[in-house]
Amino acid sequence: MMDARKILVRTGGDKVIQLQVVTTATWPKILAQLPIAAQTWAEAQNFTGGNGTCLQVPNGQGDIAEVIVGSNGGDGFGLAWLCRQLPPGTYAFNVTTSQSPIFVELAWCLEAYGFDRYKANTQKIPCLVCGGHVDYEEIVRLANATYMVRDLINTPSNDFGPDELEVAARKVASHYKAKLTVTSGEALRRGFPMVHAVGKASSRQPRLIDFSWGSAGAPKVTLVGKGVCFDTGGLDIKSASGMALMKKDMGGAANVLGLAQIIMDAKLPVRLRVLIPAVENAIAGNAFRPGDILKSRKGLTVEIGNTDAEGRLILGDALAFADEETPDLLIDMATLTGSARVALGPDLPPFYTNDEGLATDIARHAAEQRDHLWRMPFWEPYNSLFESSVADMNNSADSSFAGSITAALFLKRFVEKAKSYVHLDIYGWTPTARPGFRKGGEAQGIRTLFSLILERYKK
Repeated sequence: MMDARKILVRTGGDKVIQLQVVTTATWPKILAQLPIAAQTWAEAQNFTGGNGTCLQVPNGQGDIAEVIVGSNGGDGFGLAWLCRQLPPGTYAFNVTTSQSPIFVELAWCLEAYGFDRYKANTQKIPCLVCGGHVDYEEIVRLANATYMVRDLINTPSNDFGPDELEVAARKVASHYKAKLTVTSGEALRRGFPMVHAVGKASSRQPRLIDFSWGSAGAPKVTLVGKGVCFDTGGLDIKSASGMALMKKDMGGAANVLGLAQIIMDAKLPVRLRVLIPAVENAIAGNAFRPGDILKSRKGLTVEIGNTDAEGRLILGDALAFADEETPDLLIDMATLTGSARVALGPDLPPFYTNDEGLATDIARHAAEQRDHLWRMPFWEPYNSLFESSVADMNNSADSSFAGSITAALFLKRFVEKAKSYVHLDIYGWTPTARPGFRKGGEAQGIRTLFSLILERYKK
């Protein structure tokens, strides 16, 4: 896995190349201050300081003396493209002439990411010297967690099933000396019947991964992540196009592992617990069927209206288990519905909570961290959409409307004791690259949630 410490460095020695940020408004004044040779070079290159342009100013030996970057301002993510355009070397923003924008170091690290596991040739990424106004360790912590999330989601399902997801969780847990247990086989069938039912048709054994870290007396923060390592849709099989990205259906699990890594690395004073139901929703003679009625860990019975609504089933069992110990904060993350993307698109995941204070705090931290989330309602009247005449509820709403809301309401039925609960319906994927966000698997919401947890439970 990539290491942000090789991209973002504390010092660069004598060979650091300065990056000076200008706008079309400030460029004429800065141009006048340059040596005559540099002015002539800039005019010959027709550089005007336009957004997304850069001028590499040579020295007398033909090397780069400095780089002048055109920008229209913003939060720093707009400058991330530089790390893919500049030649190898070590660069630093010249804060004496232009303030290094907030988040530029993080954005540089995120843009540097590449999923190169299956490629013979890789691009050499230039290094950036961390500005003195930035917490170096926090940037590295956030970047490395994002790298891990992206790697897990990007890995194809032939190389990443429930076994490999368990290995990934064990690696994170072991590094921070967290206690991990796995429930599988007959114990899974008895204790987590819906997890077992969803995963039993696969040759890859389903399981529940559970690890805890921190002082037993600290506030309990529990993370639950959907770990469907590939989703065929089951007997209600997906189309070819619908199945194309289903390697990312464990994006919730990847994101809670990333968030857990950040929390443990920062040594937050919480008792952290991570629960990941890990399955593959496959097709075989023993697959669960439309019309089946499953009994959940909580005791609620669920009629199967659609085998492609499997994520809420495995999460239901895991949430019920998490809820049994009355956590102070219970968070689940899942690539749960296409309806969320219809409503808000791929870059703005919805979150659901009935805790008004929590909702306000999440919205504030999302804006501050440029890790955007949008609140959606637990609209109780829609509970009627997944009523069943033969069971306590159906896993598929009797409507094509409000799919993300009805899925959230389904999950909410498994949570009663948690002091605060929030559900995030993430996409876990960037379909179109933009600065700081490479096309492919994506971490969504974990910077926001870490900032929230840090504020709530800091010493």
